[in-house]
This record gives sequence, structure tokens and C-alpha cells, in this order.
Amino acid sequence: MQATPSLDPVHSAVRAVPALEVRGLTKRYGRGPNAVTAVDNVSFTVSYGQVFGLLGPNGAGKTTTIKMLTGLVTPTEGAALVGGYDVGRQRGDAVRQIGAVLEGSRNVYWSLTAWQNLHYFGRLKGLRAAQIRPRAEQLLRELGLWERRHQQVGVFSRGMQQKVAVAAALVTDPPIVLLDEPTIGLDVDAARTVRRWIVRLARDEGKTVVLTTHQLAMAEELSDRVVVIRDGRVVADLPTRELLDRYVEDRYEVRAASPVGELADVLPAGATLARADGQARIELPSADQRPLHALLATLREREVPVLSVNRVQPGLEEIFVKLVRGE
Repeated sequence: MQATPSLDPVHSAVRAVPALEVRGLTKRYGRGPNAVTAVDNVSFTVSYGQVFGLLGPNGAGKTTTIKMLTGLVTPTEGAALVGGYDVGRQRGDAVRQIGAVLEGSRNVYWSLTAWQNLHYFGRLKGLRAAQIRPRAEQLLRELGLWERRHQQVGVFSRGMQQKVAVAAALVTDPPIVLLDEPTIGLDVDAARTVRRWIVRLARDEGKTVVLTTHQLAMAEELSDRVVVIRDGRVVADLPTRELLDRYVEDRYEVRAASPVGELADVLPAGATLARADGQARIELPSADQRPLHALLATLREREVPVLSVNRVQPGLEEIFVKLVRGE
């Protein structure tokens, strides 16, 4: 998606405040001993130009947090500021800063066409038709919906409806985009388009993208920073690379260009051998380098090409599981 001129003067204003500032945000349902706390004293700050991963298991409080940011749910305690506007006291100004796709919600009107939906949401945010038309056409073309723009959204497949929802969130060119499971129901090409957009929105246009997803590989790929919520509380808040580095393990992995069967007799005690991507992958059980050097010497003697030697680096999915289990 090409960068387009700002549609709102606020986009070109000097951004002296964070994109998002959450202070002690809490949401309880009910009162007394039977009250349920969905979000418990959550705080974080997000700068413009970041892809921010808000992660957690089902029921952790992610979607409730997003709904408090958009003014759809009123917090019991705390405050949420969007572009410097307090959602509780300045809801109209705050909401104008946001485009949102909420998972599990009907984000667009099924009785309207795709074209009408984009115009409706653009006008709702105060844009003129002349401002909406070129951006709506661009979005629908990139999502493969241009030829069906005059059909009612209600007859579309789940994936096509999600495409319209994504386009509706972006049609006003908002400085902050909240995406709750944005690629759910999308085919491979459309999901790749959305991932490319997320990167471009942050890197090229300086927007803030808040991404909530269970697709942790996507979160690892796209997020500059990650907050993990468990039982309504923040259990991790770090730049993604720093979070990954904290969980580097004291083990080594050797990859070699050899059939697995030919290496079974050279393994040090406790090592494991597997096949991955057409290569032999040997994982050593500790950071002791003596077995590693002995293995490399044996491979050299047998003229087995060594492709890589690395310390074991768990992915975000493995780290996420540890965090939500309290490990």
C-alpha cells in the first residue's frame, strides 16, 4: 500500500505525546465477592511508529483492554489516553485517532455494500466523499474486492467480510490502528497483504499498530515490542528482540548436510538427532563446549559439511507458553 497524504491535520502535528498511554487500567464485572476482574492494573506506553504485540491466552483480558482503548467498555479504574486524549473524558477526539478491527465483532454493516461501508465509516470520522473515494478504491483493489464493491457484505464469505473490515479500519488513514486477529478467515494472499500493510503502516507512515493474535509466529515477525497478559495482568513488557534474547538457552544446535542415519553413531551423550529442512539437526544437551568440539572434529574427519552452529533460541511461541504457565 503506497503512503498517501494525511487525511487529518492531526497526522501532521508534532507528536509530543505517546500514541497510547495506559495507566492502571482495570475492569471488574459485578460487585462484592462474586466480582470478576477481567483486566487488573494494566499499564504500558506505546510510541508512534511501533508495531505493538498485545498477547495472551483466551480470557487473559486482551480484547477487554482493546475495547477500553476504543471507548466500547468503561474501565472500573485507571485511564487510557489515545494520541494524548483521555478516552473517558474526550472520547470523540480519542476515537478519531483510531481504526480498529475487533475479533469476533461485526465490524461492518452487512446490509451495505463494501463501497458503502467504506464511505460510511469515512464520513463517520468527518471526511468528505472526495477524500474517501481514492483511498477506498486503493484498499479494495489491493484486497481483491474492487470488482465486488457494489455487492452487499452480507453475501460475502467470512474471509471477504474480514477484508472489508480491515479496509474500513484503514480508510480514514488513522494514526493508530488496533487489529484484533486481523488475518482470521483470510486466504494466504490476503493474509500476506495485511502483514505487509502492518509493516508499511509503522515503518513508512509512522503509525502505531496494536496487534493481538494467537498466531505467535506473525507476532514475532512483525512486533517491535510485546506485552504478554495473563489473568488480566502484565507478565512481560519488552522489545521483542530483548524478550527472545532473555530466553536463549545454554544448549547448542549443529546442522549438517548429511543423512540422519549416517550420524547416529557420533552423537555425544544426551544429544538428539532429527531431520529438518533436508538437513541433519543435532541438539546438544548443555553449554559445555567440549562435546561440541569433539562432535565438530568427528564431522570434519568424516568430511560431513557443517552448515551452522548456534545456541538454541526458543521462538516467541515457546516463550509465550512459559510465561502463561508462570515458568
